[in-house]
Amino acid sequence: MTESTDLGPEDQKIVTLARSARARNGVPEGAAVRDETGRTYVAGTVALDSLQLSALRTAVAMAVASGASSLEAAAVVSGESALSAEDLAAVRDLGGAGTPVFLAGPDGAVRETAAAV
Repeated sequence: MTESTDLGPEDQKIVTLARSARARNGVPEGAAVRDETGRTYVAGTVALDSLQLSALRTAVAMAVASGASSLEAAAVVSGESALSAEDLAAVRDLGGAGTPVFLAGPDGAVRETAAAV
């Protein structure tokens, strides 16, 4: 586990952005990713009849659609206790194995740091 206070300012920023997306949109999860140039992409859970995407997969898709070629880090704010294998796979596909993914609770406190595998 990594305490939020242990994060660098850029990593703390994506946790804060993810938390804001969750609160602003009233969705179960908020996520943010940072690409290789430092640009950030923020998303919430997508829950349509025809389309279901986690917040993290949505943020990764936004980065890809905007031309990102890699990820430096990702953050998810959720009430869930663990990251899904599908979410980690999406980060790995764009960022590579070992890309850090921070899982924070609704209060913004980071509960887990996982490496995309």
